[in-house]
Amino acid sequence: MIHEILPVGPLQCNCSVFGDEQTREAMVVDPGDDIAGILGILDRHGLKLKAIVITHAHIDHIGGAHQLQQATGAPVYMNANDSALADMMEMQASWLGVPTPERVAIDTEARDGDSLTVGATEFHVLHTPGHTPGSISLWIPSETKLVAGDTLFRDSIGRTDLPGGDGRQILRSIRDKLLDLPDQTVVIPGHGANTTIGREKRSNWFLQGLK
Repeated sequence: MIHEILPVGPLQCNCSVFGDEQTREAMVVDPGDDIAGILGILDRHGLKLKAIVITHAHIDHIGGAHQLQQATGAPVYMNANDSALADMMEMQASWLGVPTPERVAIDTEARDGDSLTVGATEFHVLHTPGHTPGSISLWIPSETKLVAGDTLFRDSIGRTDLPGGDGRQILRSIRDKLLDLPDQTVVIPGHGANTTIGREKRSNWFLQGLK
């Protein structure tokens, strides 16, 4: 499977572009900004966008979703528990000192246990609240990859001091939904370098004693 990671926007959110080599179907996760760059990746691989997935409704992850939706016609998936955050774009934009993006229409709720497909590849939705109420991660068994949004980072976890954050809940999400994945699972966090589940079990100070 094609997988390119494009850091976008002032906070360098990791936007993932997945594409199937046979069907040329594609999925984009967290188009926070730089829609021209995302469209360039799709064009370069000859991909047709099938789905836009938002891991959570912070502006650096959702800010460019409306523009990408308008450019491609692809439906947008997000967990409904982040709807209130999605309504706070003006406030979020003021935090960063950036223009307020246009509100994107959410076509389908991304619920825990749902599956999305790109070609023959399944993406399993895991509801992992804590960073935000509607945070989700995407588990891709055939690729042994996890798109973790801002739930789990290399050597850290998502911040919980913003509206809707819950420190105990994020640790429960990681313990109950993520740490049982195979140790070799490659974790693509919302910002920064990739890691693995095994590495974070061993080295992540926040996770010691969770299992």
